[in-house]
Amino acid sequence: MKRVLESLNLNIVEMVDENATLDGGDVLFTGREFFVGLSRRTNQRGAEILADTFKDYAVSTVPVHDSLHLKGFCSMAGPNLIAIGSSEAAQKALKTMQQMSDHRYDKLTVPDDAAANCMYLNIPSKGHVLLHRAPEEYPESAKVFEKLKDHMLIPIANTELEKVDGSLTCCAVLINKASEL
Repeated sequence: MKRVLESLNLNIVEMVDENATLDGGDVLFTGREFFVGLSRRTNQRGAEILADTFKDYAVSTVPVHDSLHLKGFCSMAGPNLIAIGSSEAAQKALKTMQQMSDHRYDKLTVPDDAAANCMYLNIPSKGHVLLHRAPEEYPESAKVFEKLKDHMLIPIANTELEKVDGSLTCCAVLINKASEL
């Protein structure tokens, strides 16, 4: 992965503090700020290093309970739109994020926490694109996503990866860079 990122001439920052842990599943970038879930895989020191790396953005920590990662129950579903699960743990984390932020985000609450992990893409030729869990997996949550009329919705089956704690955002690294292909 490092070699590929270097080939794209991206700035790479390595955490050299052996006491710091930071898992990508705990990092939610809204476009305005970062929320970092403090979980079994991410600690305060990891969040501090992220804040030192991205000094132009606010970085707030959110305790994560009853989930492997912050993105286990929330993700960005569009500009200014947070998809959030309906469990007590998810709603408590959302309340913490709302208290920590100066910005007010719209929210899209889905019945299933795992379905809140979706991937938003802004593709110039397509507009707002949202990859979300398939109706066969989470039918009630899929109905909520279908209300997003200004999004191109792409349902993705993820049952097999979910068995090993893999979610949609675990399967991709999104890079905002013009293609040279």
